[in-house]
Amino acid sequence: MQVILLDKVANLGQLGEVVRVKDGYGRNFLIPQGMARRATQKAIAEFEARRAELERLAAEKLSAAKALCAKLEGLLVEIRQKAGVDGRLFGSVTNADIADALKVKGLEVIKAQVRMPNGPIKAIGEVQLEVAPHTDAVANITVRVIGEAA
Repeated sequence: MQVILLDKVANLGQLGEVVRVKDGYGRNFLIPQGMARRATQKAIAEFEARRAELERLAAEKLSAAKALCAKLEGLLVEIRQKAGVDGRLFGSVTNADIADALKVKGLEVIKAQVRMPNGPIKAIGEVQLEVAPHTDAVANITVRVIGEAA
């Protein structure tokens, strides 16, 4: 299936590119998320007519993401979790927990934007993580997990 990208998509392409993707990826993810449209002649013509508007919207999203990254950069987030005497947690700290802690601080972050390359945190201590509100804007934060007695 060929689609025209209405937004920048990581590992796929830039705004306005016509790319070939697997049918399921296009039909079930890109098109419903508003990231792409089927690349018909009519859709390409409509895109070219709206290109300036779409580029302006993409630039606004990027500037908002960079502003959020400026607030997030170097931020320390403390999360309290029940832990055993050996420092291991009962359960784990996930990206949803970190996103909720950031929302308490007044920063709008969704859990999909919190990158945890080593998976959920399962021990007390400090961990360096990335928050990516946009593919071109990434901030580094520190998460400190504090153990509580069970």
